[in-house]
Amino acid sequence: MGSNRTVGGIPRYIDQQVEHLSDNVTTRVYDTETPSGSGPLWVVLAVFQTMFTALRFPFRRRPDIVHVHTAHWFSFYRATFYILFSRYIWRVPVVVHIHGSSFDEFLTANSIVAQTIQRIGFHACSSVITLSDYWRELVETHTNADRVIAIQNAVDPEKYADSSDTKDQTIVYVSHLSERKGAAEFATAISALVDQQDGLTVHVAGSGQYADRIEQLEDEYNEVNYHGYVSEEKKRDLLADGTIFVLPSYAEGLPIAILEAMAAGNAIVSTSVGSIPEVITEDRGRVIEPGDPSALRTALQSLCRSNSEVSRMAVRNQEIVQTKYNWECIASELYDTYSELLSRDIESER
Repeated sequence: MGSNRTVGGIPRYIDQQVEHLSDNVTTRVYDTETPSGSGPLWVVLAVFQTMFTALRFPFRRRPDIVHVHTAHWFSFYRATFYILFSRYIWRVPVVVHIHGSSFDEFLTANSIVAQTIQRIGFHACSSVITLSDYWRELVETHTNADRVIAIQNAVDPEKYADSSDTKDQTIVYVSHLSERKGAAEFATAISALVDQQDGLTVHVAGSGQYADRIEQLEDEYNEVNYHGYVSEEKKRDLLADGTIFVLPSYAEGLPIAILEAMAAGNAIVSTSVGSIPEVITEDRGRVIEPGDPSALRTALQSLCRSNSEVSRMAVRNQEIVQTKYNWECIASELYDTYSELLSRDIESER
């Protein structure tokens, strides 16, 4: 299995994938992490580490199947080496699992290099997994549609129990405080909302360029609580105490953060990007256009003024996670995919 072990959704997904496949599949994770940073020296170090990691890969024991997790741009360029080596040297089936919020931009990039590497990588793989039908339909235009399947992200519902027993609404934002995540719009919307809404509590967790703005809100309003970067355990506690989860992103795939918040019994307010509209229907939350703090405030305010609606959404969200977005279901789909590819590979050798 290829991976990019930086902090974020992909390594968390891989960890849980390994855990939930362990009863049926023996897995070995190959770490392709490059150090985070910036500047010329970082670029040189990243290139050398990428090359060194790639050179070590052929000396591993040949597996039965290779599952490569990737995102856009450099992540996909790097993944292509592992795809080609596994398929044409080891001659084993290769599953390419696409993550990343901007993969649609990567697919439509006006770059000969990007288009050529996409064509080579997709042609070599045995199966392409996307996170939703939205992404599946996009990828199908760039490769054999028969190879592309949609398998959703997943969470462990039992880890995200709803502990909220208050009638007052608690808004939770747990994500990177960046422009792409809509942190500026969130801060503007919350500033207006707390002036108009009684009995409201706001919890914000994460680090990033807008941390100072959130700290200012905390100083200005008793309702706002800023926790900085938090552990997984603290994040689960915040989600359990919340009633409304907010993620006003400009670009997303299928955010695990939203699934976690649904499992914890939160109504969702998010944006119409990526696969979010497939998950957040009218009976599960509110979907607005990105970059609109006024619409965000209105959506939050409408839910804050309707406790019964928020409660109904919480129940529906927990139910859909239990039946569709839980790891028991997803692990089974992954296992079936592996089995089918291995069976097909055996037949082709006869």
